[in-house]
Amino acid sequence: MKRLLLALFAIACIVYFFFTDKGQVMKNVAVSYVVTPDYLNEEGRTVVDRIIVPEGYTRDVYEEGSFQKYIQDYPLKEFGAEVINYDGEPYVYQGGHVGVFELSVPANGLQQCADALIRLRSEYLWEKGRKSEIGFNFTSGHHCSWQKYAEGYRPKINGNKVTFHKTAVANTSKENFYKYLDLVYTYAGTLSLYHELPKINSLDDIEVGDLLIYPGSPGHVILVADKAENEMGEKIFIFAQGNTPAQSVHILKNPNDTSLSPWYEITLGERLEIPTYYFENVQMVRFK
Repeated sequence: MKRLLLALFAIACIVYFFFTDKGQVMKNVAVSYVVTPDYLNEEGRTVVDRIIVPEGYTRDVYEEGSFQKYIQDYPLKEFGAEVINYDGEPYVYQGGHVGVFELSVPANGLQQCADALIRLRSEYLWEKGRKSEIGFNFTSGHHCSWQKYAEGYRPKINGNKVTFHKTAVANTSKENFYKYLDLVYTYAGTLSLYHELPKINSLDDIEVGDLLIYPGSPGHVILVADKAENEMGEKIFIFAQGNTPAQSVHILKNPNDTSLSPWYEITLGERLEIPTYYFENVQMVRFK
């Protein structure tokens, strides 16, 4: 009887870990530790230099100065660099990435998954002299722009009611810009991005810099960091993410197809599994 009970328990564990959603995540974690992607140049120190395009595919090329080009050329740490949490400690799981962005992680812990991508977009606009375009909605729906924040306007928040009042002196410094971003991180997230940003309804329309998003509390969002296609129009993608707890932005392995990793094939409306997470429904949005 005891052996029978142990056997039944073992079967139950197998069913749980391999045939449930949580189990699938555990399986992906295990697989990603042993995946050794073929499409890597360990000497590469940007996204496009690190990731090799599979035979038969051509990488999409974008205009100089575009957000897409900015992401493709984003500097990476040396190959093998660890994903680091906001407290300076290595993330407990180091098996799911093939590159780490040269992007700092503030010690306040606010720069989580959506926030890290908000920062990438904001710093791009800052560097390109398009500061007046920097602005994001809070989850309440109220818009918070860098321009008004720099002029000294601050939100007064009472439940879902938000009003802005001039309570600080004007300050256009980079230091104040990061304080603005901390405010956005606090009151924006996957829900606000999903409702604010334009939706992408065709696989043909997805570009580098677009976001694969699940709006929720918590939700999750990842960034298209590279794209390639073949003569038949079939498209593959590279994804990068921040995470919770706040940690380094990193390029993801593909635990679903070890022969293609870190490239992904996706279908809108279908399930997608990434290391440590799964999207039940692939849906895409684009930064304005």
